[in-house]
Amino acid sequence: MRDYSCFEVWAPNSRKVSLALEQRTTGERRHIPMEPRENGWWHTPAIAAEPGDRYGFLLDGSASPIPDPRSLSQPEGVHGLSEVVDPRAFAFEAQWRGMDVRGKAIYELHVGTFAPNRDTGATGTFDSAITRLDHLAELGIDAVEVMPVAAFPGERGWGYDGVGLYATHVAYGGPEAFARFVDAAHKRGLAVILDVVYNHLGPDGNYLGQFGPYFTDTHATPWGPAINLDCEGSKEVRAFIIDNARQWLLDFRVDALRLDAVHALRDDSPTHILAELSTAVESMSEEAGRPLTLIAESDLNDPAMVTPVTEGGLGMHAQWADDIHHHLHSWASGERDGYYVDFGGASGVKKTLERIFEHDGSYSTFREKAWGAKIDPASAHYNAHSFVAFIQNHDQVGNRAAGDRLTETIGFGTHAAIASLYLLGATTPMLFMGEEWGASTPFAFFSDHGEQIGPRVSAGRKAEFARMGWGDAVPDPQARATFESSFLDWDEAKSSTHAALLDFYRSLLLIRRQRGEIHRGDFDSIKVEVLTEGGILMHRGRLSILASRGDAPVTWEASSPLWLRASFGAGTLKESTLSLTGAGAIVCERSDG
Repeated sequence: MRDYSCFEVWAPNSRKVSLALEQRTTGERRHIPMEPRENGWWHTPAIAAEPGDRYGFLLDGSASPIPDPRSLSQPEGVHGLSEVVDPRAFAFEAQWRGMDVRGKAIYELHVGTFAPNRDTGATGTFDSAITRLDHLAELGIDAVEVMPVAAFPGERGWGYDGVGLYATHVAYGGPEAFARFVDAAHKRGLAVILDVVYNHLGPDGNYLGQFGPYFTDTHATPWGPAINLDCEGSKEVRAFIIDNARQWLLDFRVDALRLDAVHALRDDSPTHILAELSTAVESMSEEAGRPLTLIAESDLNDPAMVTPVTEGGLGMHAQWADDIHHHLHSWASGERDGYYVDFGGASGVKKTLERIFEHDGSYSTFREKAWGAKIDPASAHYNAHSFVAFIQNHDQVGNRAAGDRLTETIGFGTHAAIASLYLLGATTPMLFMGEEWGASTPFAFFSDHGEQIGPRVSAGRKAEFARMGWGDAVPDPQARATFESSFLDWDEAKSSTHAALLDFYRSLLLIRRQRGEIHRGDFDSIKVEVLTEGGILMHRGRLSILASRGDAPVTWEASSPLWLRASFGAGTLKESTLSLTGAGAIVCERSDG
């Protein structure tokens, strides 16, 4: 367990390390030689760390101090001095017993654009986000997933280029504000999921390599040298990751971690880092006395990801289910380019709603190879709740050329159709902020790098989409206007069709909470029928959901009378006959079992 009252750092490659200290109470500045300990650690046994002190480390007589790799606060940014923060002083008030987020309704948000000040252009903060938590609770959300908050360069960004993995981004309010946000969510019955990035660090403000062998050339990643998980010095690097998870889960009382792109965690160790992390988090859960959940973003389509470590798996509790998104998106929009090439047929929608993966050992045209492994519907180790389904998320919106929302492409009726299928399906559903009212504001890719890196980011983004013929549609990620265009417009949720879609989402989430058959996560709890290529029928116990993208009228004749539970679009119900003449969805209850 970390001791927050002293200064220590792992710097095995250094012959001499000094602490650069600015004391808050006296304003005194001094350099203090640190004493070596075992395994490359250095400390200052006679100097106590007091909250508010600013500090950094001088390695081998360097002229300028660099931040602490385990700093909790970087008030002057990722290049400035670190600040001492003791999370034991956080004033948590909620009587929170925890939540297993599998099977619950999740809401992904970006702090800077979720609840900003549109009048002044001021970025959203944890405190401004707190003012919108009641909306989420009333909507029927169970857990809030926050995009990465680890310190990254500049004021604005997605957070996946973080370099201070223990620090909380200062523009959002810093660590104390994040603790307030977690506590406020818990008071409203909302669990908190934090998105963390352990597969790479950003290029700007990344000082880890100066301290020790945090990176290795043994493996390559899309972002350069891999995190050192299996070469010399990797024991402490692995501990760096696990201790970071402990900080968020125990010190900040977060309920779950979403692990970014775990397929890029290149590790040939006898025990993979994910398995080690899973075992550690199990112990943390026992210590905390509440459920703690690990959710992986993985494109491997391998159920071993959510198989327990004791059964030879990697021990994640859940993973994102991209194939469900791809089929629903392509079925609704008609897009078949890039990785959508094998997706979009109604039969594929059926397959993934029932069995998660489209590529389960089959040939992937995009990858030009066989991909994935089959789900075992009789597995005792995972069920459909172990897979997170969505129709939008930060990647699937923000990595489009202009960051345009799905509703803009498919319209409200088709949006409602696919929403009904994934929100009432057997998986764990995840909404992306603003989706519930069909937000028209984009979620663009934006950044705030300095003069050296910023222009390269802008040019690279434009070149990437120019190859696809969309170069003119790409907003400059470095422009503040691109960031501000992504601010949610909460007034929009009250207007016309937006308000109607919001009411439909509320109805679906209420059904999800109240109906036992919707709570079930076993694979046998869902049955999907393809009525036409544009009309899909899903059964969950006595509930039946008819979804249409509006190609042609769709009708279903039930074997017994039907009762309407929710609808959106041009639908009719007459005794046992359900019809949709245009795009939309109807949720009904059958009198038979």
